[in-house]
Amino acid sequence: MNVHPAPDFIASSGAVCDAVLTMRGTVLHEELGRIARALLASPYGVFDPDLRAAVAPAGVGQLRQKVAGEAVVFGSFVMFGCATYGADERHLLASLARLTASLLQLRAAQCDATPALDEAQARLSRQTQIIDKSHESVLTLDRAGYVTSWNQGAQRLFGYSAGEAIGQHILFLYIDEDASFPDAFAEQGGRIMEVRRRKKSGEVFWASLTLTPLVDADQAETGLIVYISDITARKQAEERLHYLAYYDALTCLPNRTLLAKLLEQGLALAQRNRAAACVLFIDLNRFKWINDTLGRAIGDELLRQVSLRLKGALREEDIVGRLSGDEFVVGLFDIRQHFEATTVAHKLQASLVAPFMIEGHDLQVGASIGISVYPQDGEDAETLLRLADIAMARAKQGHDSQADSIAFYSLDMNHGMHERMRIESGLRHALGHGQLLLHYQPKFAIEGVRIIGAEALVRWRHPERGLIGPADFIPLAETTGLIVQVGEWVLEAACAQAAIWQGAGLPVLRIAINVSAREFTPALPARLAATLARYQLAPAWLELEITESALMHDIGRVIEIMDCINALGVTLSLDDFGTGYSSLSYLKRFPIQSLKIDKSFTMGVPNDASDCAIATTIIGIGQKLGLRVIAEGVETVEQMDFLRKSGCDEVQGYLFSKPLNAAAFETAMRENWLL
Repeated sequence: MNVHPAPDFIASSGAVCDAVLTMRGTVLHEELGRIARALLASPYGVFDPDLRAAVAPAGVGQLRQKVAGEAVVFGSFVMFGCATYGADERHLLASLARLTASLLQLRAAQCDATPALDEAQARLSRQTQIIDKSHESVLTLDRAGYVTSWNQGAQRLFGYSAGEAIGQHILFLYIDEDASFPDAFAEQGGRIMEVRRRKKSGEVFWASLTLTPLVDADQAETGLIVYISDITARKQAEERLHYLAYYDALTCLPNRTLLAKLLEQGLALAQRNRAAACVLFIDLNRFKWINDTLGRAIGDELLRQVSLRLKGALREEDIVGRLSGDEFVVGLFDIRQHFEATTVAHKLQASLVAPFMIEGHDLQVGASIGISVYPQDGEDAETLLRLADIAMARAKQGHDSQADSIAFYSLDMNHGMHERMRIESGLRHALGHGQLLLHYQPKFAIEGVRIIGAEALVRWRHPERGLIGPADFIPLAETTGLIVQVGEWVLEAACAQAAIWQGAGLPVLRIAINVSAREFTPALPARLAATLARYQLAPAWLELEITESALMHDIGRVIEIMDCINALGVTLSLDDFGTGYSSLSYLKRFPIQSLKIDKSFTMGVPNDASDCAIATTIIGIGQKLGLRVIAEGVETVEQMDFLRKSGCDEVQGYLFSKPLNAAAFETAMRENWLL
């Protein structure tokens, strides 16, 4: 056999020290046998505490070495499995035996070898056997959370042997998602907890943990005793019962019970945020006829597919549930105005337009929707559900029972909804029939009071109502998404007119157009470039005014879009500065060229101290960042004087000019005429 180098014996010596210090009984004997086998590279070998239990098979070489101290024999190392064991192996094993005997002697010397101690040790041995034979998993921890004992039940449950587990921190049993949390074992003695833990195989299971303090002879706490049992089957049964209690088995949507709870939570959130909320009661049209004619199986499948379409038409934060039969309920809580519920209702109806193909049948259903509004109609879920149901019944009145319809519980809101629907329909018509036009409000440089640009403002030339200002239709356009088409039209019209002025030889003036949050997408720079190229318009003619709210989402993406716009030569202005939520740390990163003071601050100067302070601060920020500062809504000479003294660069307002049509603005440009 090979002679083992000294480092092997040193490592084995360290292992013996650790084993004698931390292990007892059978676990210690097995570990000593393992260390000896490793040292001698022997196939077989044990530590035999009985001096007779281990006998080598006939015809196999054997090496036996007593482990004896002063007047006591602790056992012997018995190695076998090799043809012969030489002098080197005998020397190594004898050295290991002397070290082991010394350590065991030292440990024994620390104990009071009295009959009482022997009895205590016997009791401890019996208790250890009882714990090991128990089907329950039992382990102990020191005060720092390290495993100090591990019974056979724990080995069966987790798959780790005592040798693998003892000395490890309890966190090694935690699953990844909770391993970062502080260990509460040292603080929660006496508690019963239900937690998830991980087995050696990687399987995660539910466990019930009972924690009791572990005390020494002086009743001082030295750690914890942990009793663990697998409760996965019970938890799965509880989850199934919970699901059956709160979810509709057919559609997997929240049922009436859970829906009521979710609505109450949403209403509480709306109350805290002082926001509007709406409950939509949906009844399917033509479902009863389909169910009665084609049978319940097809009707059930239709309900399942309807539920998927309704969920797909909503945002994640919206709530949708099934009450019974063909009745569904939607809760909207993150909305600014109640009329936004009309847009959602139309989306829900639109989601049902495409036919449902079920077992060869081409089926179509629609929806009648009733809407109740918090807090106008009610302040609790039960009331809002009841009133939405009434509104749904009202929606069906006066309509064919197969026709889609929408109604608010409040008659006033119904009138408003119909008015908004009329405006929306008219605006769609206006976009395609040349009813929109632009007016231009001049911007003046304070120094020299000369026109240096204009803001393009959209107007609607209604065939019946005359000229309609943007305040009457732009908010609705933003809600319905029509703002994108309106914005595209404004860009086209402004560039077309600027190209005319460019061709007429007028000096370059910045024509500012407003860009909504919906338009501010990665596609915007390409659209700008294409429009400028189409009209052969110099980029210096164009400026985009962007509100703070449009920039406060995904800052990195926003800055990339702004950089692309700047690269075209188009300037950017931050509109209504001070009314949003922009951080100054973001402001310095935005590649903008100007700030626009909102008219709500301009109106109060110079008489309102707060407005004066805000306006002066914004001007100072702009100057420090090297930006032009524009004040809108200037209507008096006093406001003008204050802004001039404060260092404002440009002004815009009725003191100088109202918005002008293209011809009047061209005249003003040529004559620098002040109206």
